[in-house]
Amino acid sequence: MVSNGKSAEIDYQPRTAVEGEIREFVRRDSANLRRGSDNDSELVANNISKLLQRVAGTSVQEIDRLISELQILRELLHAQGARIQQEIADYALLSQSAMQSTKIFGESLSQWKKSGAWATPITAPR
Repeated sequence: MVSNGKSAEIDYQPRTAVEGEIREFVRRDSANLRRGSDNDSELVANNISKLLQRVAGTSVQEIDRLISELQILRELLHAQGARIQQEIADYALLSQSAMQSTKIFGESLSQWKKSGAWATPITAPR
């Protein structure tokens, strides 16, 4: 194998040079991978950010749509409430008028009954 110290040195130098080149290659490759990993991380972060913006944007749009629908329903409820209040007021007035008419009618019947006019038949002239 190796008979003198010089040939061992010669064999050692190429091995050391090859090992150094391999080490340098691995360093460069791992640095590229790390940079690629950073780029991948940035890419993933950007994709997640875009996805969140789309989801949040969709959610915000949905909330805005619901708010608009609720405002329309609120206006409708106010209008229907005002209509019902008017109908209740009209009904109360009609009911009060009916009560007054019934009272007047009852009083008239009572007076007519007291006068005895109800017992005397009215005949039409010939």
